[in-house]
Amino acid sequence: MNIGVLGAGAWGTALAIHFALHSHKVWLWTHNARHGQQLQQERINRRYLPDFVLPENLSVVDKFAPADLIIIATPVAALRESAQKLVAAGLGEVPVIAACKGFEQQTGLLPQQVLAEVMPANRCIGVLSGPSFAQELAQQLPCAVTLASENFDWIQTLAATLNNTVLRLYANADVIGAAVGGAVKNVMAIATGIADGLHYGINARVALMTRGMAEISRLNQALGGQATTLMGLSGMGDLILTCTGSLSRNRRVGLLLAEGKSLPEALTELGHVAEGVYTIEEVCRQAVSLGVDMPIATILQQLFEGRTEVQALAEILMERAPRAE
Repeated sequence: MNIGVLGAGAWGTALAIHFALHSHKVWLWTHNARHGQQLQQERINRRYLPDFVLPENLSVVDKFAPADLIIIATPVAALRESAQKLVAAGLGEVPVIAACKGFEQQTGLLPQQVLAEVMPANRCIGVLSGPSFAQELAQQLPCAVTLASENFDWIQTLAATLNNTVLRLYANADVIGAAVGGAVKNVMAIATGIADGLHYGINARVALMTRGMAEISRLNQALGGQATTLMGLSGMGDLILTCTGSLSRNRRVGLLLAEGKSLPEALTELGHVAEGVYTIEEVCRQAVSLGVDMPIATILQQLFEGRTEVQALAEILMERAPRAE
């Protein structure tokens, strides 16, 4: 296939490298012209993924080229603008996959809903979700993820086409469940990072992950997603990886907050986008609107707004009124 990838962060670069290594012709575009020039000249993404050389059949472009499939791997905050640029370039009906996780700020829309709003004539819109670190995919270590779309015939065909010995793709028609699981697990990873940083122990970590999944499930049901989806790669799988993996950006944010760093300091030290930070506000807004109980997300929002201290996280959660599981 001819595959276009928008976004030359770690994840977009890893996806571009992977598909180029597996016989697809790939072009990679970044909104930052200076970054694009560096990629063209050096063939290494020194800022986001410095240990990997770009394959010969991966072109870094400053203008969109024709493609059979486009993958948007920008942060969610840049998804709408990226889709609008595709429409302006005459590529609004090319099959497109959102490889970002979260809710759009202000609108509360999931990635596929943003794309559908910008590209109303496009019948092939989906999301890529599931447990996947950029570093390991670029390294060609085995990985399994979910491709989800309301257009199940198309997404099944696409999953079969892109499937290979390194990246195993499972098709799913529940695009809401796949997107909600991918978005909210980042919030829970920040909480588990804080707990780990405060040395609360493995019992506390597992408790947060389990109750975090309960929160994700309640929100997913309220938004129309299927419970079974969260038992798979884009739910439980992604939650486990992001809450425990040493490469998890969101978990790292929690660890830095536990060290006493402010949120801006933590993000500066991280040097990458941690989607969970920007997802919390929308998750809590959705929870209030839909009447969904999400105490972990709520206490994190209070922390980010300066209404509580990081050391109070466990005490506030543990002192909640007893309830049935």
